[in-house]
Amino acid sequence: MTGQAPTHAPDAAAIETLARAALARIPAPFATHLHDVVLVVEEFADDETLDALGIEDPFELTGLYHGRPIGEKSAFDSGALPDRIHLYRRALLEEWVETGVSLEALVGHVVVHEVGHHFGLSDDDMHALEDAPE
Repeated sequence: MTGQAPTHAPDAAAIETLARAALARIPAPFATHLHDVVLVVEEFADDETLDALGIEDPFELTGLYHGRPIGEKSAFDSGALPDRIHLYRRALLEEWVETGVSLEALVGHVVVHEVGHHFGLSDDDMHALEDAPE
């Protein structure tokens, strides 16, 4: 998915492979908290999700974390769905074409962003970390 242009749009399995590779690159202290997070690749976010987020255009949402951040979990939690990272294939492909960023880098960025939500970081927190000088 890097280098040469594909002859067809990558399918959900290809996106999942890139996402799992991105998860595998998460450093050990954090990776140990990701074993129970479910990865889901869908074409688009459903209407209920888009409505809840106030998003009209499904191409505007490339990924979403569903769950309770680690710092908010309790031993008394039971019966809840597992934490999930949703990736939206069509929106990712659209951004890939529009930006020219490699699909591997784009999927990796979205996965790391959603992992940040799993650890309780806000969008503003993550943007500040990304913008901080190295």
